[in-house]
Amino acid sequence: MAGKDYYQILGVSRNASEKEIKQAYRRLARKHHPDLNPGDKSAEAKFKEINAAYEVLSSPEKRKKYDKFGEQWEYADQFAKSGGQERVRWDFGRGGTTFEYGDLSGFGGIFSSLFGGSGTGSRMRGPRRGQDMESTIELTLEEAYHGSTRVIQLQTEEPCTACGGTGRVGNRVCTICNGAGGKIIPKRLEVKIPAGVRDGSRIRIAGEGVPSRAGGNKGDLYLVAKVLPHKLFERKGDDLYTEVSVPLATAILGGEVRLPTLNGSLSLKIPPETQNGKVFRMAGKGMPQLGNSKYGNMFAKVKVVLPTDLTEEEKKLFERLRSLRPT
Repeated sequence: MAGKDYYQILGVSRNASEKEIKQAYRRLARKHHPDLNPGDKSAEAKFKEINAAYEVLSSPEKRKKYDKFGEQWEYADQFAKSGGQERVRWDFGRGGTTFEYGDLSGFGGIFSSLFGGSGTGSRMRGPRRGQDMESTIELTLEEAYHGSTRVIQLQTEEPCTACGGTGRVGNRVCTICNGAGGKIIPKRLEVKIPAGVRDGSRIRIAGEGVPSRAGGNKGDLYLVAKVLPHKLFERKGDDLYTEVSVPLATAILGGEVRLPTLNGSLSLKIPPETQNGKVFRMAGKGMPQLGNSKYGNMFAKVKVVLPTDLTEEEKKLFERLRSLRPT
């Protein structure tokens, strides 16, 4: 996402309201959803951009940081901790934003996060651990509900055993790795996705990050869950929201309708004279709560369906009803 404007991606102004941002996201997500554009790589890439932009702009806290720090918003907390009397300016990239920080003594964590360095003025003791890696994994709502298993393909770097990852043997370039210090090895990894994951849930896979070049342990791999929009359900926390179609006669006289859930369907009892827009709550029919056996709730909003293609007899019955109940 480097160099791209989240507001421009969603097609909204920088002072857009939360409602405008959500509406823009839904419209674009439907247009570019991979299920509606099978085989279209450009639509798939656009869909990922839209989700990344919405993830930041839909969160008041993240949006505030993004508005202030731009592409480096994720390091805002570290920037804030680097305050001091003496101030230093640092320019991120050609034409990028210039930020001001405090004295250099607080820069260790920032430089380590951004550039993998140890930070000005810091001295490392003992083997240095490899860096962590982070990658987004897209999930359907069904996968988030039931949990799933994914096989992911990694490109992992292993240090060269001949030179110990330094790229040199004595005063000469290592002939085994040609000075690279390591080699890239493809690796398949089976990952279990727990039931109940949300947008932004981080799944830690220990020891699958960047190898250490100084004899330390590997970093960790973090998979960040991105749950895709669903055509029937809207998720809010652990609760699910949907609409249920109810025939006019059933809404007036009462009856039962079938309501789909993420775990089969259930029978919903409709009381007589149920009004359009009434919301029914089904306890425990929402999403599983991550880490325990409890479930959220489902809320179904009634959508009364008016009959069409009426027969002459049906029309007469409605005329009779109208005469009995004049407005």
